[in-house]
Amino acid sequence: MGTCLAAAHAESELTIATVNNGDMIIMRQLSSEFEKNHPGIHLKWVTLEENVLRQRVTTDIATGAGQFDIMTIGNYEVPIWAKQKWLAELHPAADYDMQDILPAVRQGLSVNGQTYALPFYAESVMTYYRTDLFKKAGLTMPESPTYDEIRGFADKITDKSNQVYGICLRGKPGWGENMAYVTSLVNTFGGQWFGMGWKPLIDSPAWKAAVNWYVSALREDGPPGATSNGFNENLALFASGHCGMWIDSTVAGGLLFDPKQSQVADKVGFAPSPKGAYGKGPTWLWSWNLAIPASSKHPEDAQTFITWATSKEYVKLVAERKGWVAVPAGTRASTYKTPEYQKAAPFASFVQHAIETADPNGQTAQPRPYGGAQFVGIPQFQALGTQVGQTIAATLSGQVTIDQALASAQSSVTRTMRQSGYSH
Repeated sequence: MGTCLAAAHAESELTIATVNNGDMIIMRQLSSEFEKNHPGIHLKWVTLEENVLRQRVTTDIATGAGQFDIMTIGNYEVPIWAKQKWLAELHPAADYDMQDILPAVRQGLSVNGQTYALPFYAESVMTYYRTDLFKKAGLTMPESPTYDEIRGFADKITDKSNQVYGICLRGKPGWGENMAYVTSLVNTFGGQWFGMGWKPLIDSPAWKAAVNWYVSALREDGPPGATSNGFNENLALFASGHCGMWIDSTVAGGLLFDPKQSQVADKVGFAPSPKGAYGKGPTWLWSWNLAIPASSKHPEDAQTFITWATSKEYVKLVAERKGWVAVPAGTRASTYKTPEYQKAAPFASFVQHAIETADPNGQTAQPRPYGGAQFVGIPQFQALGTQVGQTIAATLSGQVTIDQALASAQSSVTRTMRQSGYSH
């Protein structure tokens, strides 16, 4: 790491592109500690909404524009961009302790044994529910709920006159917004994006059943204007007492159980993600990671920062300033071994198990040529997922029927795959 120290004497400004999620807002607040200890490095933050961030960093890296020194990207982009030689290789020092990163997360960030990003937080998926509303309605959440059961519960706990909605789900269009949820829903209903030979399978009974479930649940038991609700909006709705159930990222646990951020912190229960007719399927695994584009003018300083922001020391700093419940989850085994964390975060062992057993390359109902649970691991998926996400959102708002939406998605995906040379 000697080179980093030498480079730090020259003044440098690092431009960091990140997403406006709670954990990253904390990172930005605490980064003054980093600047205090590295006086030659100044940080400039560009904090964006998820869909906008993805667009900006993809355009920047694909054109080599070099606007950013550090990017927040997912385990979807890391292997694709590393193969394109768009990302700098990372070599954290021994005391960073790469072996402490949970294996499922670590695997998603390396290509041919080289590391191309470091994980800031990682997530699987779970069902959050209001224990007080369940008790009042005389309901018990099963250990492993089904989608049919969830639908019945939503009907019983919806109380629109008091703005309590039985279920909140992502409706905002985007490949990583509504389609992350819808794709994992489709998997457990026995559907998938493609069969062998890259034949699109969107216009299928399984997709129809899944999207029907989704649209009718949100229309009857969901909040108004669901098409503008992504992860952050649903988090705010749940934390302020407006959702009875919410199926989403495990990372929300740290926010919902934190009395500083959640009005229902003492009334949250959790269960696994529900199962549909197929019951199995690949399982959601996502990580938000910090990576350095090959075009960065300050790669050594950038590595110094991302090593700090994903280190054990950083976890301790968040614990000191914000409390153990608020530390970035899902990445380090040492976090889960900390008694203070186990005590502050009742969901800790559940989440650790969900991430360690997540199988994004698990079996779909029919054989498939791609990996990924809530996305398809090919470069074209950004465009495909966004396009289909808009079509699905149009069914929610009643602009098109589900049959029309799936037929139109099938033909647009078929066209794109043909143009990209995947299918003939």
